[in-house]
Amino acid sequence: MSADPAPEAGGAPLLIACALGIERFALRGAGPGAAAGPVTVLRTGMGPQSAERAVGRALTGGSGEPGEPAVCGVPRTAVIATGFCAGLAPGMHPGDIVVADETRDPAGRTVCTGTRILADALSCPLSGGPRWRVHVGPVVGSDHVVRGAERAALHSTGAIAVDMESAVTLRTAVSHGVRPVAAVRVVVDAPEHELVRIGTLRGGISAFRVLRTVLPAFFHWHRSSLLPGGELDGHASPPDHPGRDVSL
Repeated sequence: MSADPAPEAGGAPLLIACALGIERFALRGAGPGAAAGPVTVLRTGMGPQSAERAVGRALTGGSGEPGEPAVCGVPRTAVIATGFCAGLAPGMHPGDIVVADETRDPAGRTVCTGTRILADALSCPLSGGPRWRVHVGPVVGSDHVVRGAERAALHSTGAIAVDMESAVTLRTAVSHGVRPVAAVRVVVDAPEHELVRIGTLRGGISAFRVLRTVLPAFFHWHRSSLLPGGELDGHASPPDHPGRDVSL
């Protein structure tokens, strides 16, 4: 994989949206990186309604959260939904990464852009960092924690992971203008590894450690979105369902 191009002065912003304080802590503690423009890590609060409000405010010039800078309504602001998720596919483990090729919920679907760039950057990092097991496929939205039989039912639709904010985050983002959007989630529990409380079991700790490493891949994706004719230049990666494991 080739090195990233140098960032352009005044490059388009990147908005990274997560729900929980522990997720934002992991992302902010990930160390410095070379972004292609201003970066905002926005804690939206848990649930689809909170995510819709916070992302909508951030993209229309208002602060998404008290004390947070606004993204100033820049039309080309790229948006990534990230944080923890529940894996739906048998064989998934805490700490696996899910890259959505689309997000779904009862309101519809949003096709993600640059799926392959993100998956490659996470499974084969540019900087020689850790290589994670990466799954690519649809991520479904829910308004509650999903367990047991409901988890299996969602997987039967082709979805490989579920969370409460990604689908509405991306739908809200594209409703405010054409822009690159993506969703990258770290599995905190899976069918054979259900987690009772984030941060108290090994699965939560594993997911937190992985989330701390994803920013370089996000910045690479963001840089690619600014290249004319690049994969992210108004085009989405073609879906390839059901979900697939792209790890080396």
